[in-house]
Amino acid sequence: MNVLVIGGARSGISVSKLLTLHNYNVYLTDQKQIDNKSELEELGIKVYDLGHPDFLKDIKYDFIVKNPGIPYQVPFVKYFNDLGIKIYNETQIASQYTKNYQYASITGTNGKTTTTKILADLLAYKNNKSAYAGNIGVPLSEVVLKHGDCEMDVAVEISAFQLLGCDTYRPIVSVCTNLTPDHLDYFKSEEDYYNAKMLVYKNQKDDDWFLKNIDDDNIVKYATDVKCKTITYSLDSTKVCDSNLVDGQIMLFDTVLFDSNDCKLVGRHNLSNCQVAAIMAFKMGVSLSDIKKGIQDFKGVEHRIEYIKQINNVKYYNDSKGTNCDATITALNAFDQSVILIAGGYDKHTGFNELIPYFDKIKEMIVYGETKYQLKILYPKAIVVDDLKQAFDQSIIVAKDNDVVLFSPLCASYDQFDSYEQRGDIFKQYVNEYLSK
Repeated sequence: MNVLVIGGARSGISVSKLLTLHNYNVYLTDQKQIDNKSELEELGIKVYDLGHPDFLKDIKYDFIVKNPGIPYQVPFVKYFNDLGIKIYNETQIASQYTKNYQYASITGTNGKTTTTKILADLLAYKNNKSAYAGNIGVPLSEVVLKHGDCEMDVAVEISAFQLLGCDTYRPIVSVCTNLTPDHLDYFKSEEDYYNAKMLVYKNQKDDDWFLKNIDDDNIVKYATDVKCKTITYSLDSTKVCDSNLVDGQIMLFDTVLFDSNDCKLVGRHNLSNCQVAAIMAFKMGVSLSDIKKGIQDFKGVEHRIEYIKQINNVKYYNDSKGTNCDATITALNAFDQSVILIAGGYDKHTGFNELIPYFDKIKEMIVYGETKYQLKILYPKAIVVDDLKQAFDQSIIVAKDNDVVLFSPLCASYDQFDSYEQRGDIFKQYVNEYLSK
């Protein structure tokens, strides 16, 4: 049984190991160098890095596992797709070896990571057999390799890219937190992107739950063919739904999940994230007392409106995960005052016009990177610099007493950084280095 794994990043390596363990003959290939090549070859994996050799096309494969970030139109992938060979992703493959796992799936344009991390913390109160996996940075294959097929509760952050390759993966509870335009460098249209997100509930059964955010018009529009039980939720107390904010308490049916004051994170969007995580935890068997305690104890997610430190009585926040307009708007709305915004980066071709109604939330804008001139056209008063270090230095100059500096880039990181995590870490490094002078 032959399998081709395309993409040697963390998920590709872990799924290669898992498939080898289950007696597949694994070929792993990547355009880039695979650092632990010799270790993988010792396991019997055939590794081809720094390009895709043509002879790999001549081998008959049972199926292919593709890194979700690699588009289907890349010529090497398209070759196999045109032949009709089934192409899966790592999450789908790993789930086939987990008959005793309970999954909760979290997708959406924004809020995925925070919600997944809150849920993972809540699940940990239930027992020590819980984990988080997926787009949050831990491949599901790694969890399976570590724990085997025991009884596990897993919070899975799952992207639109991953959902395209999930034929049988089934969560018992799922959510799409929100929908705004994104990844139009990958998808042909907004509609294609939105429809990919709706795949989150396609394999669910009658007694499973899909949480439907009725405050989001796009979700109301697109989530129309749900076969499992739909749980509607909102923070608008005037709406009739299954979960809402009533007299300061988050309710599910007639049950109090937690008090809104239990949520310590800034921004109303984070209250919604806590609401979703609490509903999911309830479905997965976490007690009400543990849900309340977990919400109270949750301190936030790195790179998402993350408070760093003060410089000259100016508060600095790292929101490097703000890679689109909706995420940055959410961050802006988390503050009562107008902020000094640092933005810019890789162009995903989604445009920035959605930001215009929120200009009153911006005191100054400092722009850098590939999109700096697009942002300058959008906001003519913006200060233009070349890179993030210059942007940080400029923030020191323009910030006054009691100001807030928010690094929320509006863009992906790939013009100057490997990932949003690296970008956020470097921004925090600039703050800490300045304070250590």
